[in-house]
Amino acid sequence: MDRAREDAGLPVIALAGQPNCGKSTLFNALAGFKADTGNFPGSTVSYTSSEVVADGRRARIIDLPGTYSISPHDAAERVTRDYLLSGKADVLVAVVDASVLARSIELTLQLLEMGVPMVLALNMLDEAERKGIDVDVARLEKRLGIPVVPTIAIRGKGVVSVVSRALDMADRPSLGTPPIYDRDVEETVRGILDRMPGGLADGIGAPERFVALRLLEGDPVIEEVAGNADPEFLRFALDERKRLAVLHDWPEETTLSSHRHAVAMDLFEAVARVVPRRKMTLRDRLDGVVMHPVLGLGVAGAAIASLFLVAFLFGDLLAGVVSAPFESLLEVLSPRASESFIWAMLRGFVEGVAGGVGIVLPYLLPLLFMMSLYEDVGYLPRAAYMVDGALHRIGLHGKSVIPLILGYGCNVPAIMGTRILETPRDRILTSLLVPLIPCSARTVVILALVAALLGPLYALGVYALNIVVAAVAGRILSSMVKGSQAGLLMDVPPYRVPPLRSVLKKVWFRTYEFLVAAWPILIVASVIMGILEYVGINNWMNAVLRPLTVGLLGLPEAVGVTLFFGVLRKELSLILLFQALGTDDVAAVMSPAQILGFSLFVTFYVPCVATIATLVREVGWRWAGVSTALNTGIALAAAFFVRVFW
Repeated sequence: MDRAREDAGLPVIALAGQPNCGKSTLFNALAGFKADTGNFPGSTVSYTSSEVVADGRRARIIDLPGTYSISPHDAAERVTRDYLLSGKADVLVAVVDASVLARSIELTLQLLEMGVPMVLALNMLDEAERKGIDVDVARLEKRLGIPVVPTIAIRGKGVVSVVSRALDMADRPSLGTPPIYDRDVEETVRGILDRMPGGLADGIGAPERFVALRLLEGDPVIEEVAGNADPEFLRFALDERKRLAVLHDWPEETTLSSHRHAVAMDLFEAVARVVPRRKMTLRDRLDGVVMHPVLGLGVAGAAIASLFLVAFLFGDLLAGVVSAPFESLLEVLSPRASESFIWAMLRGFVEGVAGGVGIVLPYLLPLLFMMSLYEDVGYLPRAAYMVDGALHRIGLHGKSVIPLILGYGCNVPAIMGTRILETPRDRILTSLLVPLIPCSARTVVILALVAALLGPLYALGVYALNIVVAAVAGRILSSMVKGSQAGLLMDVPPYRVPPLRSVLKKVWFRTYEFLVAAWPILIVASVIMGILEYVGINNWMNAVLRPLTVGLLGLPEAVGVTLFFGVLRKELSLILLFQALGTDDVAAVMSPAQILGFSLFVTFYVPCVATIATLVREVGWRWAGVSTALNTGIALAAAFFVRVFW
């Protein structure tokens, strides 16, 4: 197979593994702050890559999407399988969770069948030891025929050794020992190999045995290629698959996977020794509360409330400290802004910088820190499990909880995260609900206005209302979007005490997105706002929007232009509000009802441009339009309700 290099002169190392095996943790430990993201050619599934140095040698590593098998049940699994067959990777690093080795090793066996030079990263050895699992690394290495490197990625142990062994493999490629199945399977494979058309395996870019096994496992892509090459051969292979299933009295689609499972169990028993635990650990007791049918829901609610309470308390403290110098500078610039075009632009620039430093970042940083902490500790999957039943009652797939939780950080990756859902119905429904979740940008608005000016309980009320609205909308939409829903199947990782450095890295990555993508937009929009004020166009825009702001929502006319720019970035509605009102003391010019109504409207109305663009790419123009109309309708209703009844 031609192992073409993605970067000239750099060996390419691809990381593959099941979800929650620590693959991305291993990647982050290697990548530091140098990671790049992008989409695989011909697909919207994203990947992360980075150039790394180990033992003085450079390489490019690719973090492939997590997959349970190479059978393409969804877009992410297909991308991983296709990438490995493309020959772009010089070496594959298979990352397995040593604490669930019997299950994890099944994917490794499939990867061995692909005939790719490979190194095994035996990760989470600390968790395996906690469970009483002792793995004989040397024996495992001998049985698989590939290098096995013990790692604890979250602590950085063994990560450099993984890359070093992978580079050695790139210099001197060798293949591992693929699994051998029972006599009936092997006889069936030999029969298929004898009838296989010449050149079929080369066209796929894989060994002939791999192609035969994929046909026995019912791989639709391989079946299509084989059918195009020789329809008669495909019919023979399908008959053999059926004969093997009848012989074992098993379903066709699970016959080979059941044999592989048996091989994996035999391998596990040969290389691992399990000492049963004699007493319940602290982690078990903790899960007894966190995963309790009743208490667990209370813990989930408290965790979410704590998330925003910490963000508000620290954000309010930081905002007061860092805003003071900018307030003094703006007191000097504001009187001169009406004198010339340059002074107006300068004031707008300072207000944009001040908005990012003094308003957005103080609330954003603690929010991102808490979300990263929950994620690395292992709580987010548990929270997802606890609310699974509630989501099913409103017609959502159990896995929908993952993108919905991600939505509190940013709606864009949350919508992209719907790719993990198996059916178009689930992807569409979840994508429509994600924009109703207050992302970090809208959280900044809620914390800086509602929590700071009206009190934290009002802010919690906004989030409670948001959950109710999303639930009702989900129930209504689920009856409109046809299709069936399946249950939740996901791994719940062990509790971890993540290194502070690891959590801060994740916070930096997400903050960096704001610094390079959002903050420049805030500054440019603020400068434009200053220019509009200088030439008087903002008054015209406010007049055009007066029927909405004053007539329907009961807000000051000056906020019209802030809602217009808020479509670009939700933070702009907050930053430009101070600029439009001519004061940071919003409570002096807006009543509590107006502050709440404005915040609710910003929380729900038209998704930002980036979110709309992502919706168009993921579910199409039609559903993106439905989402925009849905959000705007809810925003109008919520703000109007506050005006009438408060």
